[in-house]
Amino acid sequence: MLTKSSTELVRQQNSALVLAALRRKGSLSHTEIAAQTGLASATISVITAELERAGIIAKIERHVQGGRGRPRVLFEPRRDCGHVIVVRISSDVVQYSLADYGGILLDRFEEVRGDLGGTAAFGEVLAAALERLLLRSNISKDEVLAISISSKGLVAADGARLIWSPVFGGEQLDFVKLLRPDWRARIMLSNESLLVAHALAVKEEEKQVGFRALAAVSLGHSIGLGLSRRGSSGELDVSAPNFGHMLHQDAAGLCRCGSFGCVEAAAGFYGILRTAFEVPSNTIPAKFVPLSEMDKIAARARQGHRMAAYAFRQAGVALGNGISRMLSLYEPMPIFVTGPGTRYFDLLQKGLEEGMAHSLQVRLEGMPQISVVIDEQRLVLDGHLDRALGAIDGDIAASGHP
Repeated sequence: MLTKSSTELVRQQNSALVLAALRRKGSLSHTEIAAQTGLASATISVITAELERAGIIAKIERHVQGGRGRPRVLFEPRRDCGHVIVVRISSDVVQYSLADYGGILLDRFEEVRGDLGGTAAFGEVLAAALERLLLRSNISKDEVLAISISSKGLVAADGARLIWSPVFGGEQLDFVKLLRPDWRARIMLSNESLLVAHALAVKEEEKQVGFRALAAVSLGHSIGLGLSRRGSSGELDVSAPNFGHMLHQDAAGLCRCGSFGCVEAAAGFYGILRTAFEVPSNTIPAKFVPLSEMDKIAARARQGHRMAAYAFRQAGVALGNGISRMLSLYEPMPIFVTGPGTRYFDLLQKGLEEGMAHSLQVRLEGMPQISVVIDEQRLVLDGHLDRALGAIDGDIAASGHP
């Protein structure tokens, strides 16, 4: 028998299901909501009535083409019931985006990160940029329901503290402490590769029934890995193992994390540059390698320059070895390659396949499907919005209001 508390929990879960369906699919009829959520018709009627009264969703009538018959009654999220801010911290810039509750991008600007002198100075810059983002769209802080932040690096289990990152090193940054009490919004911090894996999983689920798992490998100055797996109880489990700083081999050289031999030390842009120019392996890694410099190395490799081609080949081997170890720990799954380094995939591919072939699992079951996805920035934004808006759905379902 359901207790009052368990009945309320079921109601909240069902309300969140309805909100998620409307957010992902747009305008839906009563019947379409039932098909998307698996909920009974009576349950949907109660939930949509409650959400409409609270001003979270709106009921609209859409006439059938030709104008004959009764118009279709549809439900859709009220885009103005709240907003989400997305902050993407990368090696060279910080990007600020504003979206409404419908997931529509309203505004965006970037600032060159530069040398800000540590987390305290960065906190001041961040706070000022958030204020400017709201001012540009004439939105108050109370209208922001979530601030979703991402960076490469290690994120604490509480989802609010950046423990280590290529940008700030070991200087930790607690975003909840930084932004409270000025902001009432939910504050979320995610590893960037986790967001990519989340967005890809959502897309794959829309295309296929029975989605099980995928891995997203991000290539660039940093090397990241995101995993999306369907759990035994049906939930989507998304994680970002510390792939770039997993041991490859000592000869790979000094990594930005301070260790020797990480995957990133061989496969990151600074590792490729170091190998191509035969720089000693203990040289302190470059803080940032522009794409223009990487393009020059790639051009030399494609023209047959031995060390340039060797640098990309060895980077591919490091990636392949790392992926083969990951597959040994989990299960066979398709691999999606993303990030600015995809423009050099032709130079990395042979080494990548060579490195993966060292795995017994790959030798027995064959090479996993490998796909190159160009627009990583779009995937990061999609992951931000889906996770942040999903969290907002849960908050709304629990409280009954934005």
